[in-house]
Amino acid sequence: MQWLQANGVELRGCKIKWCDSKRGFGIFFEKDVSDGFMLVVPLDLAITPMRVLQDPLLGPACRAMFEEGDVDDRYLDMLPTTFGNPLWFSDDELQELRGTTLYRATELQKKSLLSLYETKVKDIVKELLTLDGNSEMYGEVCFEDFLWANSVFWTRALNIPMPRSYVFPEMQDDHGSCIPEADEKRETVWVEGLVPGIDFCNHDLKPIATWEVDGTGLATGVPFSMYLILAAQSDLQNDQEISISYGNKGNEIEVFDSPLLVPLQIEVHYPAEAMNTISLSESKGQLLEVQNAEMRCLLHKTFLDNGFFPLGTQISGEDNKGKAEQVCNYSWSGQRKMPSYANKLVFPEKFMTTLRTIAMQEEELYKVSSMLEEIVVVVCVEVGIFGFQILAFWVLEVVAMAAATCFASSGATIEVAALAGPERERELSDTDVQSAVWEVCGDTGALQLLVDLLRVKMMNLEESSGTDEDDLDLLRKALIIDDQEDSKQCTSNLSTKTNDSEEPKLMTRNKWSAIVYRRGQKQLTRLFLQEAEHALQLSLNEEEVTSC
Repeated sequence: MQWLQANGVELRGCKIKWCDSKRGFGIFFEKDVSDGFMLVVPLDLAITPMRVLQDPLLGPACRAMFEEGDVDDRYLDMLPTTFGNPLWFSDDELQELRGTTLYRATELQKKSLLSLYETKVKDIVKELLTLDGNSEMYGEVCFEDFLWANSVFWTRALNIPMPRSYVFPEMQDDHGSCIPEADEKRETVWVEGLVPGIDFCNHDLKPIATWEVDGTGLATGVPFSMYLILAAQSDLQNDQEISISYGNKGNEIEVFDSPLLVPLQIEVHYPAEAMNTISLSESKGQLLEVQNAEMRCLLHKTFLDNGFFPLGTQISGEDNKGKAEQVCNYSWSGQRKMPSYANKLVFPEKFMTTLRTIAMQEEELYKVSSMLEEIVVVVCVEVGIFGFQILAFWVLEVVAMAAATCFASSGATIEVAALAGPERERELSDTDVQSAVWEVCGDTGALQLLVDLLRVKMMNLEESSGTDEDDLDLLRKALIIDDQEDSKQCTSNLSTKTNDSEEPKLMTRNKWSAIVYRRGQKQLTRLFLQEAEHALQLSLNEEEVTSC
């Protein structure tokens, strides 16, 4: 508090109180203020990467920052000491996430951070401590220290709009005089950084307050400051915690910045390495490139509200008209009718297009190539060779490669005539290619591939931990221990138990969170697999009717 007040921070309607070791301090409501500004912080205190990296050698700039008193031990002491995200899990706790996308992502992230620490951070920190004369006081720096600093920054960083002059140092001419850039004060640069005081607010996707920047000081009386203001007019109780949102980044990313949550989405992807093992891989790869294909997708829980088996959480007034029109417009030749189930498909069209191309058979590839050849020839006739020949020839080259296998036996070749005509605004889009692929292939091949991907995902999730019912059984018996003292007390109390089947399972909060997350992944995967299997059956039925 003394450090904040000494540096111009004004707590007008709130106070700072201790929450716990994982959340550190928090901001709590204390009294109403007429303008609603709970907290005002001068942005001179903001800690940003650019501020640290102003000098190419790092050392002098960092040392100057400490000498100026911009970062004080009292501020650091108010930050959380531990975090509940997977980067802080023990090996045993992390094993509970095996089979989830998060498990692999955590391994890769930890490996990346460890490499960054060993190759760059470790020696720089030692040098800074030596220059500051505190090397003996702080002792040996370790990876956990860097992990703590990384977690502190990214769990509390805000995207701050700053004048260019605050982000970049003043430039000097050859004589050493400072030359401010033209209009630099009016130009805004967005920078990730910590704002001491504001960053004591804990995260909530439904926050009580929000923050704004007061560049002139007309609102708060403090020029170039950040202030905390209540998001809605509501009566707050004394000592009620004030939260803000640090952004919704999606489960797979957000879990590195916050404790594990019940997952709201799952990730499905087609392995890039598997492309080399499929038939006609080079030709399909070319078509995927033209379509700007996406090899992975995130399936959000809310998608299920529009599916065959809705969960009943759809917002009133929502419908699927946009999706139906998108599918309907694909059949530009009218050879394939819109399927009856189109409005119920919950899978992103971009990803479905990728799967259609990958699942394409040789005969289908020939038909798609023929359709695209007709499109490009028509375009050449309409637009002429000028200003469009590069794109036309490039697409034809892709088509030729895709059709090479099919034409090889007949010896046929594709030729491009230099046809001229009146110039018009017409470009061959990725939608043209997507529509040709859909018209030839339909949905059956893509849905079968999607079902296979989801089944593999489910198998990986259940391989080492069983079904979601097994997870539920563990959670019912869970007895969470927060520290070593809890563990000793619980072990002592359980020593008199004789019924092993009902005996509580001691586990850390991290392990419990991992099981909750893992079970949620299994449940969502099963629900989306059910959707894919049902859509596949409907697609097969419609194809059978059409062929009769």
